[in-house]
Amino acid sequence: MWKILPEFCQQFPRYERMGLADLCQYVHELYAKYDIARLSTEIYLSDLQPAMKPSDAFAHIAHRKTERVEIDHLEGRITTALITPYPPGIPLLIPGEVFNRKIVDYLKFARAFNEECPGFETDIHGLVAEEGPDGKRRYYADCVKA
Repeated sequence: MWKILPEFCQQFPRYERMGLADLCQYVHELYAKYDIARLSTEIYLSDLQPAMKPSDAFAHIAHRKTERVEIDHLEGRITTALITPYPPGIPLLIPGEVFNRKIVDYLKFARAFNEECPGFETDIHGLVAEEGPDGKRRYYADCVKA
C-alpha cells in the first residue's frame, strides 16, 4: 500500500506492508466475522418500535431533556436524532424510535471496525465519537433523558 498511498500509510503505519489484496481480504474477514451481510438485512427488517412522535422526540433537544448514551447501553432507549449509516444513507431509526438489539449490534460492529481499520472508519450520522480520558474512542447516541 505504501507505494500507491504513501501519505495514508505514513498516517496509518499498520497498512504499510499490506498489499491491496491483503487489505481487501482483511476487511472481508472482518465483515464475515460479524456476519454483516445478514445483519445489515436484519436491521432494516427488524421490529422498530415508535415510542413517541418524531417531533416530540426532537423537542427534547430544545428542552435540554436528552442524554448521550454509550453504544453498550442503547438497547431500549429512544433516539432524538436520525441514525443513518453511509452507505447506504437509509435511516435505521428516526427520532422517537427505540434502539433494538439488531441496531445496537450493528453499531457495535461499526465501533469494532473503526478500531480495527483506522482510516476507513464508518460514517453513521447520529453516532457521536468522543475520546475518553484513557485515549480510547467511545461512541454515543443522543437519547431522550430517562
